Amino acid sequence: QVTLVESGGGLVQSGESLTLSCVGHKMLISRYLMGWYRQLPGEQRTLVATVTPGGDTNYVDSVKGRFTISRNNAENTINLQMNNLQPEDTAVYYCNARLSVVNYWGRGTQVTVSS
Repeated sequence: QVTLVESGGGLVQSGESLTLSCVGHKMLISRYLMGWYRQLPGEQRTLVATVTPGGDTNYVDSVKGRFTISRNNAENTINLQMNNLQPEDTAVYYCNARLSVVNYWGRGTQVTVSS
Protein backbone atom coordinates (compact mmCIF):
# COMPACT_ATOMS: atom_id res chain seq x y z
CA GLN A 1 0.00 0.00 0.00
CA VAL A 2 1.35 3.40 -1.01
CA THR A 3 1.73 5.81 1.88
CA LEU A 4 3.23 9.23 2.52
CA VAL A 5 4.37 9.88 6.07
CA GLU A 6 5.03 13.42 7.32
CA SER A 7 7.13 14.37 10.32
CA GLY A 8 8.73 17.43 11.86
CA GLY A 9 5.75 19.46 12.98
CA GLY A 10 5.58 21.05 16.39
CA LEU A 11 5.08 24.18 18.46
CA VAL A 12 7.46 27.08 17.90
CA GLN A 13 7.55 30.79 18.60
CA SER A 14 7.22 33.49 16.01
CA GLY A 15 10.46 33.91 14.05
CA GLU A 16 11.69 30.38 14.66
CA SER A 17 12.21 27.59 12.12
CA LEU A 18 10.99 24.06 11.47
CA THR A 19 11.76 21.45 8.83
CA LEU A 20 9.02 19.12 7.68
CA SER A 21 9.85 15.81 6.02
CA CYS A 22 7.76 13.43 3.96
CA VAL A 23 8.85 9.90 3.09
CA GLY A 24 7.16 7.79 0.47
CA HIS A 25 6.52 4.08 0.95
CA LYS A 26 5.91 1.66 -1.93
CA MET A 27 6.34 4.49 -4.45
CA LEU A 28 9.15 6.39 -6.11
CA ILE A 29 8.91 10.07 -5.23
CA SER A 30 11.25 10.86 -8.14
CA ARG A 31 8.40 10.23 -10.61
CA TYR A 32 5.88 12.54 -8.94
CA LEU A 33 5.06 16.19 -8.68
CA MET A 34 5.49 16.59 -4.93
CA GLY A 35 3.95 19.26 -2.81
CA TRP A 36 3.11 20.60 0.60
CA TYR A 37 -0.36 21.88 1.43
CA ARG A 38 -1.83 23.26 4.63
CA GLN A 39 -5.26 23.39 6.16
CA LEU A 40 -6.95 25.16 9.03
CA PRO A 41 -10.05 23.72 10.75
CA GLY A 42 -13.14 24.41 8.67
CA GLU A 43 -11.15 25.70 5.74
CA GLN A 44 -10.00 24.22 2.45
CA ARG A 45 -6.57 22.73 1.99
CA THR A 46 -4.33 25.22 0.18
CA LEU A 47 -1.08 24.93 -1.71
CA VAL A 48 2.16 25.93 0.02
CA ALA A 49 4.87 24.73 -2.36
CA THR A 50 5.57 22.18 -5.08
CA VAL A 51 8.64 20.62 -6.65
CA THR A 52 8.63 18.88 -10.02
CA PRO A 53 10.55 15.69 -10.85
CA GLY A 54 13.10 17.96 -12.51
CA GLY A 55 13.50 20.11 -9.41
CA ASP A 56 11.54 23.19 -10.43
CA THR A 57 9.83 24.79 -7.45
CA ASN A 58 6.75 26.91 -6.93
CA TYR A 59 5.55 28.74 -3.81
CA VAL A 60 2.48 30.57 -2.64
CA ASP A 61 3.29 34.26 -2.32
CA SER A 62 2.89 34.31 1.47
CA VAL A 63 5.83 31.92 2.00
CA LYS A 64 8.23 33.08 -0.72
CA GLY A 65 11.61 33.91 0.75
CA ARG A 66 10.83 32.04 3.97
CA PHE A 67 10.08 28.45 2.94
CA THR A 68 12.17 26.11 0.79
CA ILE A 69 10.94 22.85 -0.68
CA SER A 70 13.45 20.22 -1.71
CA ARG A 71 13.51 16.61 -2.77
CA ASN A 72 15.99 13.84 -1.98
CA ASN A 73 15.27 11.09 -4.45
CA ALA A 74 17.94 8.81 -2.98
CA GLU A 75 16.10 8.82 0.34
CA ASN A 76 12.66 9.00 -1.30
CA THR A 77 11.82 12.09 0.70
CA ILE A 78 10.87 15.72 0.32
CA ASN A 79 11.46 18.44 2.87
CA LEU A 80 9.99 21.84 3.63
CA GLN A 81 12.39 24.17 5.41
CA MET A 82 10.31 26.87 7.09
CA ASN A 83 12.09 29.95 8.40
CA ASN A 84 10.79 33.03 10.16
CA LEU A 85 7.54 31.28 11.00
CA GLN A 86 4.55 33.46 11.81
CA PRO A 87 1.29 32.75 13.64
CA GLU A 88 -0.57 32.75 10.32
CA ASP A 89 1.53 29.72 9.30
CA THR A 90 -0.25 27.67 11.94
CA ALA A 91 -2.00 24.75 10.23
CA VAL A 92 -1.90 21.04 9.56
CA TYR A 93 0.64 20.48 6.78
CA TYR A 94 0.06 17.68 4.28
CA CYS A 95 2.42 16.02 1.84
CA ASN A 96 1.07 15.34 -1.65
CA ALA A 97 2.27 13.25 -4.59
CA ARG A 98 0.67 13.63 -8.00
CA LEU A 99 1.22 11.82 -11.29
CA SER A 100 -1.45 12.13 -13.96
CA VAL A 101 -4.70 11.00 -12.30
CA VAL A 102 -2.90 9.44 -9.36
CA ASN A 103 -2.99 11.58 -6.23
CA TYR A 104 -1.66 10.55 -2.81
CA TRP A 105 -1.90 12.38 0.53
CA GLY A 106 -0.19 11.95 3.83
CA ARG A 107 -2.08 12.17 7.11
CA GLY A 108 -0.62 15.55 8.03
CA THR A 109 1.56 17.08 10.70
CA GLN A 110 0.55 19.97 12.95
CA VAL A 111 2.55 23.19 12.94
CA THR A 112 1.68 25.74 15.60
CA VAL A 113 3.37 29.13 15.80
CA SER A 114 2.82 31.22 18.91
CA SER A 115 3.21 34.99 18.92
